[in-house]
Amino acid sequence: MGKLEDKRLILHSKLCNILGSTHVYFQPPESIRMIYPAIRYERNISNIHADNSVYKQDYRYIITFIHRDPDDDIVDKLSKIPTCRVDRSYVADNLYHDVFTIY
Repeated sequence: MGKLEDKRLILHSKLCNILGSTHVYFQPPESIRMIYPAIRYERNISNIHADNSVYKQDYRYIITFIHRDPDDDIVDKLSKIPTCRVDRSYVADNLYHDVFTIY
């Protein structure tokens, strides 16, 4: 396994522990039927350019907690992960979505 994959698998394990189940999905395709409550996450890369090349790359994960209970304590647990930033919350298809970024 590569270093980046190792970090992702550590994050995946941590998210499973916080959720208390294995309903944690990394960049799931549309054909996957998620079971709620669930955590969906994806990798995002941010580049800083200098001298016409990439000077620095930052990897982060966009994490979305999808649930039916507006007062679910998982939101609090996710927001306390070091390097976590709360981005937004919204409701879609009668499900609550809380979005976080972890660096």
